Amino acid sequence: MLTAMFLAALILITVHSQETEETITYTQCTDGYEWDPVRQRCKDIDECEIVPDACKGGMKCVNHYGGYLCLPRTAQIIVNEREEAAAESTSGRNNVIRRTPADPQRAPPNPTHQIQCAAGYEQSDHNVCQDIDECATGTHSCRADQVCVNLRGSFTCQCPPGYQKRGEQCVDIDECTLPPYCHHRCVNTPGSYYCQCNAGFQLASNNHTCVDINECDANNPCAQQCYNILGSFICQCNPGFELSSDRINCEDTDECRTSSYLCQYQCVNEPGKFSCVCPEGYQVVGGRTCQDINECETTNECREDEICWNYHGGFRCYPRNPCQEPYVLTSENRCVCPVSNAICRELPYSVVYKYMSIRSDRTVPSDIFQIQATTIYPNTINTFRIKSGNENGEFYLRQTSAVSAMLVLVKSLSGPREHIVDLEMLTVNSLNYRTSSVLRLTIIVGPYAF
Repeated sequence: MLTAMFLAALILITVHSQETEETITYTQCTDGYEWDPVRQRCKDIDECEIVPDACKGGMKCVNHYGGYLCLPRTAQIIVNEREEAAAESTSGRNNVIRRTPADPQRAPPNPTHQIQCAAGYEQSDHNVCQDIDECATGTHSCRADQVCVNLRGSFTCQCPPGYQKRGEQCVDIDECTLPPYCHHRCVNTPGSYYCQCNAGFQLASNNHTCVDINECDANNPCAQQCYNILGSFICQCNPGFELSSDRINCEDTDECRTSSYLCQYQCVNEPGKFSCVCPEGYQVVGGRTCQDINECETTNECREDEICWNYHGGFRCYPRNPCQEPYVLTSENRCVCPVSNAICRELPYSVVYKYMSIRSDRTVPSDIFQIQATTIYPNTINTFRIKSGNENGEFYLRQTSAVSAMLVLVKSLSGPREHIVDLEMLTVNSLNYRTSSVLRLTIIVGPYAF
């Protein structure tokens, strides 16, 4: 290019010298020049100003007489613009040092003469050659899929953005094959492309990068608790609920169905929780355990001549004086038959009334009550037996010492039920003295095993 531009300048100079000697008038300028009607001479065209992207690859454009140069940006050149002028620095414009040489072509002596213009130019009203814009006049030969770009004295056909020339045709550029355009997915379109993101992501403002969607903030899809994760989300439920099959909604957990050990008596399922209830006569303790209510201390409904006896799950009223003829009350719950009464000789000397309660279905064998002599006579022998109330063999009396015995439950009892068992202690001495005492034990079996 540099050689061609110098040749153009030399031709102009040679023509100028010939023109000076032979006085020949020219009305047409060489390539790279155009006619200046004011100064009546040919002037250089600044291609760096009019040619779009004249230099590629980071090169800088430097105008030259009849053409231009593409040089590295760090290069410095000297351009002569007018003869006999001193060198002056113009480093502010592309590191160029300019000097002024002689004009490349002086004006024709008679510009009013009819001129002939080169191809791509036409005569103007001022009798000068001006460029024909083939793109505007429609005289270009570009295809319908091409874009016409006007040049000095000519034109060029280019492909629209997103297309490239292949032969004479413009074919689409598949931008998706040129990495990296899109963060996730690239979709090619005629002359362009667009980016798509995977589920759970959305395009950022640059239309290339994909950023996570916080579904929990945007539109909480979860019925209860939502936790955002990269590209998705997970739902969780509050205590007492579990995720349904759609992994979004929450269903109540029936804790009572999952375990039979949550409550001592009965479990009641509620939305998101459960509660334990106890039968009548009991109260809930610790949320799950049933504890007997002592009605004798809270709601004693017995009469004044009665005593209240609490048992597991309820209470009963018994007479304060349980003695029956010929027995008389000598102390609380102890009846004695007077020796002065002849009938008493065939009856136990004393009857003591005791009450106890046990839970239903108690484990057997089990020691439940101890009987012991309150008065000990010298040189006597005490024997113990169940006098009555053991017709079904639920009990056994085991003598533990010379003055005591233990009542043993040998068959499980289910309540609610009441058993009255007479435990007799027979006392005999060496003089054939014989007497007996009875402990009438009322055993109340509660309705439940707690």
